[in-house]
Amino acid sequence: MLSRSAFRQATRQSWLQQRRGMAAPASGSFQYQVGEASGIKFASRDTPGPIGTLGLVAQAGTRYEAFPGLAEGLNKYAFKNTDRRTTLRIQRESELLGGSLVSTHSRENLVTGAKFFRDDLPYFVELLAEVATQTSYRNHVMQEEIVPLIALDHKKFLASTSAMAMSSAHALAFHRGLGNPVKPSSTTPYVKYLTADVLEEYAQTAYAKPSIAIVGNGVDHAELSKWINEFFSDARKSPLQQLTSPQSKYYGGEERIAHGSGNSMVIAFPGSSSPTGGFYKPEAAVLAALLGGESTIKWSPGFSLLGKAAQDAPSMHIATKSNIYTDAGLLTIAMNGSATDIRNTASKVVEALKGIAQNISKEDFQKAKALAKFKELEYGSEPQAALELTGAGLVRDNKPYQIDEVAKSVDSVTEDKVKQLVKEALENRASVSAVGDLYILPFAEEIGLKV
Repeated sequence: MLSRSAFRQATRQSWLQQRRGMAAPASGSFQYQVGEASGIKFASRDTPGPIGTLGLVAQAGTRYEAFPGLAEGLNKYAFKNTDRRTTLRIQRESELLGGSLVSTHSRENLVTGAKFFRDDLPYFVELLAEVATQTSYRNHVMQEEIVPLIALDHKKFLASTSAMAMSSAHALAFHRGLGNPVKPSSTTPYVKYLTADVLEEYAQTAYAKPSIAIVGNGVDHAELSKWINEFFSDARKSPLQQLTSPQSKYYGGEERIAHGSGNSMVIAFPGSSSPTGGFYKPEAAVLAALLGGESTIKWSPGFSLLGKAAQDAPSMHIATKSNIYTDAGLLTIAMNGSATDIRNTASKVVEALKGIAQNISKEDFQKAKALAKFKELEYGSEPQAALELTGAGLVRDNKPYQIDEVAKSVDSVTEDKVKQLVKEALENRASVSAVGDLYILPFAEEIGLKV
């Protein structure tokens, strides 16, 4: 009979071997293989398992819309009637195959995607091709179908002080382009500009071959190439109108919006582009982890500087995020709670930033690097995030989002790089938005920021 210590040792050795065995193949599966089929850029990674995901990524987010509401309107039309299938048929066929369909849009991209059994890849490639080339925009009355849906999103947006503050911070930082709101802040422009004719013209621009990329997870590269060639041959070779958006420029400033249903404040600074862009700064991800706010351990404030700063306001929520885009980024610190708690904590946020510019604890820095690397790996392994980041990188920069390379970049970050990023942020204009009780919520200048 084995002794208790010998049993523990044998169990530990067995667990380590299993863990290494599971980790070995997963590392290589993160890498995307890139190709071109029928004039369309595509990428795939053949992850193990019976389930695959597929995304049609179009450069059709709010950044690129010629008129307000086009990105949202195009998103609402996904999986509606095409020249070949009705909405009911699309839904019924997908359900019979066990697949699921989804369409979302961000500031830069419209992602139309599907999750399915790998053997059903041909059907879903064909379906995405129909969505891109055969959607019947004139079969629906805009005023009766699309505008009410957008009006509902408008009401949800106005009810959320946190969403309003984040949208305001982006508008302050970038003005037009990346500053365009993702959700409607007013229904009037949508009623004025959103018509079937305008939407169809936008679709013919957004779904042209130079403006789209196809990304697959859990699919064979050669097979995906085959079906893209089969079904996307009729896609437009050139956009009806050229989609343009100048290089993002950071401005900064301050906006204050009165609101009676809550209190939010966002402090933002220039950050990092996506890893596929030319302005990638992995130190922004490390700084976001160092500042933090949300603990990764329940019932503990965690090691993050803002988590500790907000200990006196336990009912307040605070979080730091590095928002990445193809050619720019925005590091945001969002606070939600009572106006008094936000006022008391906002000055501590600035004090924490000034402290980082002077000195960083080696222990805190190593923890932040480890957390930043974990979050990057976790985020990049999610199918939806991987689809959008890789598709956007292929369309704009001809580069896929390779998660292994991102992890190595985080490893290379030094304390000096983080300090320099903070110093530059404090020396220049911040973007500060306050939504709620403006009598109590502080001005940027009162907490030591330049705007």
